[in-house]
Amino acid sequence: MTDSSSEKPFLRVLDGEALSPPPIWLMRQAGRYLPEYREIRAKFPTFLDFCYAPKAASEATLQPIRRFGFDAAILFSDILVVPDALGQKVSFEVNEGPRLEPILSEEEFGRLHEAIDLKRLAPVFETIERVRAALPPMTALIGFCGAPWTVASYMIAGRGTPDQAPARLFAYREPELFQRLIDRLVEASVDYLARQIESGVEAVQIFDSWAGVLPAGEYERWCLGPIKQIIAGVRRRHKDARVIGFPKGIGSHLDDFAAQTGVDALGLDSAVDPLWAAQNIRRAKALQGNLDPLALLAGGAALEAGAARILKAFRGRPHIFNLGHGVAQPTPIAHVETLMRLVRGHGAS
Repeated sequence: MTDSSSEKPFLRVLDGEALSPPPIWLMRQAGRYLPEYREIRAKFPTFLDFCYAPKAASEATLQPIRRFGFDAAILFSDILVVPDALGQKVSFEVNEGPRLEPILSEEEFGRLHEAIDLKRLAPVFETIERVRAALPPMTALIGFCGAPWTVASYMIAGRGTPDQAPARLFAYREPELFQRLIDRLVEASVDYLARQIESGVEAVQIFDSWAGVLPAGEYERWCLGPIKQIIAGVRRRHKDARVIGFPKGIGSHLDDFAAQTGVDALGLDSAVDPLWAAQNIRRAKALQGNLDPLALLAGGAALEAGAARILKAFRGRPHIFNLGHGVAQPTPIAHVETLMRLVRGHGAS
């Protein structure tokens, strides 16, 4: 860690300091709503080719920093590079999203590598090094991975599904095999995040986008437990690692999630009432979120009211302004510029 790292607003909040105005970054801030992103994306035949091209991926990471001046950049990549580096065939179909060869049997599970192939991910680590060298001095760099439950849901179904029913049924019918898959993903995620930190990221976020579809017992086994293991494993290698958890949809479990996992910051999805969160989530150093991406897309009064409600709720508390999920593709650039003015102007005299 460099001496200047403790001066970065994003990292100061992760360490428990309340700032006004709060730092801001947006999930999916590098993406198709930016014309410069679309231009560079068009140069690659597949999305994975793009992710594994360090020069292009670092450019995609830096584009929203140059345009908007966010307080943190997040590595441009995808959660499915982990199954790819475990030997599962992964592709991205145009306008249809990811496609994987489903794992539905012991035989198919046996085709996976026993450990993640970090050489396959070498371009990702090079991207991190390139971005870290090019970022403004006060801008932090975030790495990430998908949580085992969310990644496993794609590995089982072979694609995204509305309610993750294929993975949920598999976990009920084949709990021992599913546990082995989750364990493999825990180990892979620890290796992957630790290497990201060694390459230069200053914090990592664990995305569990499908945590909210699990009933209580399954949530504890397949979401909470594995994320707790990952964080403990990363901190055994990097004791001061800063970690953000984003367990989408878990509602009233949020405070317990923070306590059990030891995350530094808790990402809130759009359904969480910020006033409730400010009053009831006490066991996280910081909270992150949680403007509805559709309010950003709508702009105008909806954007202004949504941002004001969040800023008021978290006043005086360590808070990182973000969305409750990723930037929607049709979002006008002018709306993001407006949001930046609203947040940056908060608390200004």
